[in-house]
Amino acid sequence: MKHKEIRNLTLSAAFIAIGLVLPFLTGQIPEIGNMLLPMHIPVFLCGLICGWKYGVAVGFILPLLRSMIFGMPPIYPIAVAMAFEMAAYGFIAGFLYGRSRWQCVVALYRAIVAAMLAGRIVWGAAQVILLGLGGSAFTWQMFIAGALLNAIPGIVLQLVLLPAVMLLLNRTGLVPFKKAKKAVVERP
Repeated sequence: MKHKEIRNLTLSAAFIAIGLVLPFLTGQIPEIGNMLLPMHIPVFLCGLICGWKYGVAVGFILPLLRSMIFGMPPIYPIAVAMAFEMAAYGFIAGFLYGRSRWQCVVALYRAIVAAMLAGRIVWGAAQVILLGLGGSAFTWQMFIAGALLNAIPGIVLQLVLLPAVMLLLNRTGLVPFKKAKKAVVERP
């Protein structure tokens, strides 16, 4: 294995561990935990730092693993829908940021916001399918409440915390921002 692959696997395992433990900080008050979205943070960071492949894996595994180990979130339909949502976060954030011409704060915000929007759409689609299989309906009001209104504190936290962590990692040199290489123009 290459050094980078070992590093990414190790970091992915660390992000899974953080994602398993972080909800305990808000778990005593479920309403706060549901609003702050603590499991989303390590998934975003994994996608941004390790790339989209690792972000997808961590995003999909984390809610299912946490459900199996701790019983929270409930496996059906919440953890299953979250698995698809968080896999979308890891994929979109990692893919867009990794393909950015410049990896800077602007590219970071673009990737995060696009991932947030796509992940919530995936979550809504998963809820429609899962609740439809169970004989229930997933209404537009449930989508707006679950994806936007109840999540506003978590969205704000992510928009502040994720760039702050990435800036800190850039300053320490652990995960440096990158600029596009200048094109070499040959003169005849």
